[in-house]
Amino acid sequence: MDQLYGGIEAGGTKFVCMVATGPENVIVETRFPTTLPDETIQRTIDFFAPYAGRGELAAIGIGSFGPLDLNPASPTYGYITTTPKPNWAQVDLLGPIRKAFNLPAAFAHDVVAAAYGEQFWNPGNQGLDPFVYMTVGTGIGVGVLANDRPIQGLVHPEAGHMTIPHDWQKDPFPGVCPFHGDCLEGLATGVSMKQRWGQPAETLPDSHPGWDLEAGYIALALANLVYAYSPQRIVLGGGVPQHAGLHAAVRSKVKQVLNGYIQAPIILERIDEYILPPVLGNRSGVLGAIAMAIALEGASR
Repeated sequence: MDQLYGGIEAGGTKFVCMVATGPENVIVETRFPTTLPDETIQRTIDFFAPYAGRGELAAIGIGSFGPLDLNPASPTYGYITTTPKPNWAQVDLLGPIRKAFNLPAAFAHDVVAAAYGEQFWNPGNQGLDPFVYMTVGTGIGVGVLANDRPIQGLVHPEAGHMTIPHDWQKDPFPGVCPFHGDCLEGLATGVSMKQRWGQPAETLPDSHPGWDLEAGYIALALANLVYAYSPQRIVLGGGVPQHAGLHAAVRSKVKQVLNGYIQAPIILERIDEYILPPVLGNRSGVLGAIAMAIALEGASR
């Protein structure tokens, strides 16, 4: 049997754990709710224990909700830090998993893991540099890969909290972000849509004005990412963009916002090849974690 790899997508709502060699050879996969830290981390360890115990796992990759401490020299490296998720602030996620298995373990923000997965496993995305993945769901996150590595500095990028124009007459909703109110995440998540309209986004009809508003907010964010990073491709994932027609509306509005300033043929003439849904669907994060584990184990040989 080929050497196996472990992948963990640690989300604020659920954990996804997988043992695989890649998308075409998934040995086992499980999903379970994110409850209290000790309980959730132990359940993760129990899932991988049989494979690690038989010596079948070569490495583990972890893509986690954040904010995270990603500095290997920090005493809190591998911690979830200032998250508003109850009970999860200042929780050591990486440490217990490394201790349990004594295996190489890669650690990154969950959106970076998704970006890595979409580039690593899709030949059509390989060599596109920079490469951007944006997810819109319970939260909003952005992963940016340059030179095949995630961009990070003081911490990982938090582009989900960028400030965007807010027309208070058109949209009097104050936003849901506990830190900033009406930042992008405050205005455009599934949570904000539910609170603004009084029902879950997925129950809004196609003709509902909420979808035009949502497409406009996402387009403003993507235009800012185009200006800031000049990516060669953007993958737009998460639960909210799965709504039929939203990708097309976003593409149209991105062109309107850019207004011809970026003279790139793929935007001017073929934007449907530039802003795309994830080819891995809802497995981008966990398969990205598998890819991180493969890369880490290969580098350590």
